[in-house]
Amino acid sequence: MSTAKELVDNINQTVVELIVNQTTTEDNGTISSRPNKGTPEGMAMAYGSLVIMALIPIFYGSFKSVGYHREQRESGEQVEAMSRREAALFPLYASGALFGLYLFFKYFSKEHINLLLSVYFLILGVCSLASVVSDFLDNFLRSRNITFFRLNKYHLLLTQNSVDMLNMEFDSKDIFALIACSGVGIWYIMKKHWIANNLFGFSFAIKAIEFINLNNVVTGCILLCGLFVYDIFWVFGTDVMVTVAKSFDAPIKLIFPQDFLENGFNGTQFAMLGLGDIVIPGIFIALLLRFDVSLNRGRHVYFYTSFVAYIFGLFLTMVVMVYWKHAQPALLYLVPCCIIFPLISALLQGDFFRLIRYSEDSLKETQENESGESTEPSTTSKKEN
Repeated sequence: MSTAKELVDNINQTVVELIVNQTTTEDNGTISSRPNKGTPEGMAMAYGSLVIMALIPIFYGSFKSVGYHREQRESGEQVEAMSRREAALFPLYASGALFGLYLFFKYFSKEHINLLLSVYFLILGVCSLASVVSDFLDNFLRSRNITFFRLNKYHLLLTQNSVDMLNMEFDSKDIFALIACSGVGIWYIMKKHWIANNLFGFSFAIKAIEFINLNNVVTGCILLCGLFVYDIFWVFGTDVMVTVAKSFDAPIKLIFPQDFLENGFNGTQFAMLGLGDIVIPGIFIALLLRFDVSLNRGRHVYFYTSFVAYIFGLFLTMVVMVYWKHAQPALLYLVPCCIIFPLISALLQGDFFRLIRYSEDSLKETQENESGESTEPSTTSKKEN
């Protein structure tokens, strides 16, 4: 579907849930597997698949974020960005939400809580997946100059006391995408199949990386460092995250069966990666891609540097986990890699201070000033003529 403000707001509202539930496993940590289950080949296949599945939404979502921010600037709309104060306080908010869920699961029926959360994430997941599918359809139809699927356009507007409560524009392909993704939602509710779970996880991660704006690198570093401490404390310091991880049932993780070679798509022993370990580094990597674009050098040095750093961090997490036979909080390894690698690259390229000072607000103001300056001479020349 066309990007609706309601969908953007819902995606932003679920960031806390994505961070809170980074450890949807049966052990401590964000990447885990049940010990002594499956063959070494099956484990290698599962971990390799998790790495690939994590890279896809980061890569695609980062380039989508470039287009989204360009459209917002061209339309004159203000892109809401996380401030440094909000970035510093975010781990505290996430900790409060995590501890709140812990108390709920400890003193109330987890079946009822999971039912409410499952319905919430199901509705959000169907809308998010439909948006992703609609984007793919739109690109496919445009590349082949097919227009009949986009002929019928609709506008849904709900107002109350002259205030827009819902304002959405969509066409035939959006309706088709919503119906198809609703089928995926029904499949997930009935079977809880890991493929349906991953489809929703992909869409959550892509949309979060596309829409969430860090605005500048310093804010991103503050956020990542705060969540670095958050992840270590709640995983190794208490049993809170473990309890929530065991109790929470929602498509906020990517999973792959370690017994895939033996049982195929019906495998039951899963390796898992929380969406927080994809989204949080992903929005930082997307910011570096937008910095590359702002340099206008025709190459994406800092994006690919951070992308490689993320791959290295994931592999390092898995190596440590296999060696120590204990699940690990992935941000413990991802955060240093995703921050240090681009900063070293910036030092070598001579862009360190430019990277630190980069702000998309200042970029927008610069573009507006340049646009204003370019129009004034032409007006003057007309008067002179």
